[in-house]
Amino acid sequence: MNYEVLEALGQIAQEKNVDKALVIETLEIGLLSATKRRFGTSDNVEVNIDASSGDIEVFATKSVVKDDEVEDAALQIGLTAAREIEPGVKVNAEVREMLRFADFGRNAIQSTKQILIQRVREAEREKIYEDYQTRIGEIISGTVQQISHGDILINLGRTEAVIPLKEQIRKERYRQGDPIRAYLVNVLRTSKGPQVVLSRTHPQFLEKLFQFEVPEIYEGIIEIRAVAREPGERAKIAVYSNDARIDPVGACVGMKGSRVQAVVRELSNERIDIVPWSDDEAIFLSRSLSPATVKRVVVDRNKTAMTAIVDDDQLSLAIGKSGQNARLAAQLTGWKVDIITETRFQEMQLEKAATFVPLTEVAGVGKVMLERLEAAGISSANDLVDVSLVRLLEVPGVGESTGQKIQNAAEEIVNVKVQAYREELEKQRAEEAARIAAEEAARIAAEEAARVAEQEAAAAAEAAAAADEDDDEPVADVEIELSEEGAAVQPATSEDEQVGGPSEDEGR
Repeated sequence: MNYEVLEALGQIAQEKNVDKALVIETLEIGLLSATKRRFGTSDNVEVNIDASSGDIEVFATKSVVKDDEVEDAALQIGLTAAREIEPGVKVNAEVREMLRFADFGRNAIQSTKQILIQRVREAEREKIYEDYQTRIGEIISGTVQQISHGDILINLGRTEAVIPLKEQIRKERYRQGDPIRAYLVNVLRTSKGPQVVLSRTHPQFLEKLFQFEVPEIYEGIIEIRAVAREPGERAKIAVYSNDARIDPVGACVGMKGSRVQAVVRELSNERIDIVPWSDDEAIFLSRSLSPATVKRVVVDRNKTAMTAIVDDDQLSLAIGKSGQNARLAAQLTGWKVDIITETRFQEMQLEKAATFVPLTEVAGVGKVMLERLEAAGISSANDLVDVSLVRLLEVPGVGESTGQKIQNAAEEIVNVKVQAYREELEKQRAEEAARIAAEEAARIAAEEAARVAEQEAAAAAEAAAAADEDDDEPVADVEIELSEEGAAVQPATSEDEQVGGPSEDEGR
């Protein structure tokens, strides 16, 4: 028994993750190719490989001819040589001659080796393709191998995977050797083998992460009905519980937010809003626009559109930064979403009422056509403008040309009335603005006049107070002495000198 051959074949099958029978079959094909390379043909060659013992035998079936009549040694054998293999054989019979590997030559053996390597590699690639093809939709773990032209190459062990630039969260940065998890979106056949394509931005990646963290989702008690993402920034998921006793939002959040925080960390702090699912489109949209409070929702099933009406102070919250909240709500519900304030809604209702045009004013709409349109839910020229041509053609008796004609006529009438209404409204607004501006100017002028008058009164009061202080100032007392002759005499100075009179000595 050739245990070395068996061991080698088994090792190849194990390392390349292919079936051992395929390796044996490939070896047989290689040996046939080697005989053809050596002898020019392999049509009469048979290769036998015993899978249990490892013995390899190569036989060539040849026709027996006379010794001097051998023309093609690959297909014919002389009678003498044939009787050494099978005694008693006769001319024109056939014998099976065993071929020795030594007769093949080095090039033929090398060719066999190359064929074996090539076929095993192809089988390995096919096996990898089939394995990963069945795993599309799963989360794959690997190690960052390198960054090439913005793409992240991931080592999965048996093969490589790639996360294209468009499938990456923009703010994430990786280095060689970092562990990474991603969602398997596709497996491609390439000349270099299967290419496994991963994504970290796919909405289903978020759903799979919640399945890992929330046992109720994995068990099917809670369902994720819809997912909307702006990768790395914000996401919304709609959840529904098949068990009335279990709160789907609370189960996904977890104790102190542990479950949802695990997902948030995996997604580089992507904010996640968990919304209870509802079959009622209006209720579902109201929940999807959280944290904004929606007063009411107008549903237009014909256009697959909904209008959410909010208070004036809730508009910016409902729209979100750069419209993010509104976009995610539209993705989550699958409807076209418009968000307006209560004030704007009332204005639209007033315009709708003021610009109503009956169908009777539309050219081409007779009595029979009028009845058919009203039966189809089209009760005004305004409705005729809004309805799609496809739905209009469903009305009995309305062909494509007729439908286009009456729609154009209705649009012309409605546009004229709407334009006139808006011009009048703009005129009223301008007049109102002018009135308010005039009132504001008058108020400012009155306030300025009052301020000036107050300043003047204060200045006058201050001047009067200063004058009163001057009138009340006291006058200094002066002693006046009279002489014997009655003339007034000035008081003596500090030096006891009198002014203007003779001294006592001079009088004598």
